[in-house]
Amino acid sequence: MEKIRKRKKVEREQHSKSKSVRGGSPKPDNDKDQYPFHTRPDPQECQAIRDILLSLHTIPPELAKYRQLKSPNDTVQHETVLDGLVRTVLSQNTTETNSQRAFHSLKASFPTWEHVLSAESKDLENAIRCGGLAPTKASCIKNLLRLLVEKRGKLCLEYLRDMSIDEIKAELSLFKGIGPKTVACVLMFNLQLDDFPVDTHIFEIAKTIGWVPAVADRNKTYLHLNRRIPNELKFELNCLLYTHGKLCRKCTSKRGNQQLKKCNDNNSCPLLDYYKESN
Repeated sequence: MEKIRKRKKVEREQHSKSKSVRGGSPKPDNDKDQYPFHTRPDPQECQAIRDILLSLHTIPPELAKYRQLKSPNDTVQHETVLDGLVRTVLSQNTTETNSQRAFHSLKASFPTWEHVLSAESKDLENAIRCGGLAPTKASCIKNLLRLLVEKRGKLCLEYLRDMSIDEIKAELSLFKGIGPKTVACVLMFNLQLDDFPVDTHIFEIAKTIGWVPAVADRNKTYLHLNRRIPNELKFELNCLLYTHGKLCRKCTSKRGNQQLKKCNDNNSCPLLDYYKESN
């Protein structure tokens, strides 16, 4: 166990030695970049866009609380890794409001994860139905819990905190229905490690402003951005792009909430300047 902790410490130190935003490219991780000749975004552009988005938005409290967990003096109640993983599964292909309702309904219906595991599938589906895709998500959750008991003997994922990023990715990939975006969310939010999840909003913005080729898919975009974006900017930039993508319809192909969008019809979204500069 001590060796594992030391290896994790070394990994953190290696990540912290990535090139600063004032010069050079971020240090690549072990994931192969699918677009090695696509040199955007560079560190300076990442910081500039972070600053622009900070002038437009604030990081939502439900996301900002995870950054506070890094502080030794934080007063935020820690969410377990298992809670965070299931919460992320429930967020797939639905709105944030509906996924939160589904998670709260699940926790209210079943006091422990042991109760979820022993429950009838239909009962679990009914508890999370408000989040959509109830049969699929219920099957994923039940499979996760069943395999966790088989592998570890108890319903707990806190052991991931003693693993390296690559080990965590390999471990979570063993569970059916747990994809790269879900793993990246657990890494960044629940484990406070340097990763960059790519949801639909971030994917659309990345293509629009030329951070990835137009033919890019979401997984390759994740690999490329996770390699290019400096570690020290990943959390804020990810949260801000996610927020901006929900509010602005000009830099994504999907319409934002008309009552909430910050980029009005009379003004161009400032991120589009980066698209123009790249052509």
